[in-house]
Amino acid sequence: MYRINKFLFPLFVWAFLILPAARLSAQTQEQPISNKEFVNLLYMLPRSPQKRDELIEEIRRRGIGFPLTDGMRSLVATKSGNDALLRRTLEEAERRRVNPTAAALPSETEARELLERTRNVTLAAANAMPDFLVKQIIKRSYAFGNTGTWKQHDNITLAVGYRANSGEEYRLLTLNGMPVPDEVRNSSDYTKYAPGATSSGVEYVSSVANLFRPESQTEFKVVDTDTIQNRRTVVYEYVIKRDYSSLQLISSGARAIVGSRGRIWVDRELDRVLRFEQIATEIPGDFPMIGASTLIDYDWVTINERKYLLPIHSVVLITSSQAQAVVQDRNDIRFRSYQKYGAELKVIDEVGEDDEPVEETPPKPPKTDTPKRPPE
Repeated sequence: MYRINKFLFPLFVWAFLILPAARLSAQTQEQPISNKEFVNLLYMLPRSPQKRDELIEEIRRRGIGFPLTDGMRSLVATKSGNDALLRRTLEEAERRRVNPTAAALPSETEARELLERTRNVTLAAANAMPDFLVKQIIKRSYAFGNTGTWKQHDNITLAVGYRANSGEEYRLLTLNGMPVPDEVRNSSDYTKYAPGATSSGVEYVSSVANLFRPESQTEFKVVDTDTIQNRRTVVYEYVIKRDYSSLQLISSGARAIVGSRGRIWVDRELDRVLRFEQIATEIPGDFPMIGASTLIDYDWVTINERKYLLPIHSVVLITSSQAQAVVQDRNDIRFRSYQKYGAELKVIDEVGEDDEPVEETPPKPPKTDTPKRPPE
C-alpha cells in the first residue's frame, strides 16, 4: 500500500469578494433529472467512477424529479461505493424537491450581507478560541484505483492538544482498539508506530476563519440552500487560485502549493459556518498526490462552561499515484471529549467504547422498491 508521510492543509487566506449571486437560470430552464435518467447515470459509475463529479454537478444544477426512496438510497450506496458526497447531494436535492419555497436562494443583497456578517463573526470567534484538548477517533481505509471499494487499514485514537500560540500536539492512545505502551503514548511522532495517511489538525480550528482573510482573494458565489443539523443554511461555492494560496500538500517528502475550491454551509440565522468542503486544485502534474479533499462538520461543544463551534466529524480523502497505480486513502475522523487544555496532554476516558468508529450503513429498502437496471 502506498504510504503518505503527511497530508497538510495549513492556513488558508481570503479576500472578501463575492461574485454576482446568479439565480442559476439554467436550473429553472432545465427539467429536473428523471428517475430513469438518474438510474442510467448511476449504473455508469462502477466502470467510470470519474463521472461521479459530473453526476453531482448535474444534480446540484437541475435537481431531481422523483422521490428519494430507501430503495434508491440503497442502489446509490451499492453503485457508488457508498459515496458520502453523492449521498449528501441527493438528500439536498430531495429537500429542494419536497419544499422548493424553503429552498429558494436568497437575493443577491441578502446573500452578500449574510456572507459579510459571517466573515465578521467567524474572525471574531477565531480570535477568542480557547486552548483545548480533544480525542480524535480515526478509521483509516484505502482503495485501489477509483473503485470506492474500501479496505480497512487500521483504527487509531489520538489525544490532540491545541494552543493558539504553539499549534497542535499529538499523542497516540490506541491502535486497533488496544492501548499502546507508555513509550509510544509519550512519543510526539505517532506516525512511527502507526504509519499511513495522516492529516494535520490545524485546518479544523482555523481553516474557515482563514478563508475569510484578505490575502487569498477568494471568490464566493451563492449556489444553494440546505438543512444541516436541523438548521437552515445558505451554500456558497468558493475558489482560491494557486497564485494566492498557501494550501500545501506533502507526500513522501515532496511539497506543493496548490489552489482550492469547495463549499461552505452558512447558518442563515447565526451567521456561522456549519460545514466546510475543500478540494485541492492546480496540483502539479509530477506530484505523487493527484487529489486531496476534506469535509468538516462543525457543532457547538462546551469547554470550561462556554459554547464554541468546533469540528465533530471530518472525512479526508487522498488520491495518489505510484508505479502507474492509483491508490486512495480515506480518514474518517470523529472528535470526542473536548476539554480545556491542562498542564499535560491528557484526555479523560482515554480508551472508550467509541474508540472504534462505526461504519455508516444506508437503510435497507423493501425489495419491491429497488429500481431495475435500465436497458443497455
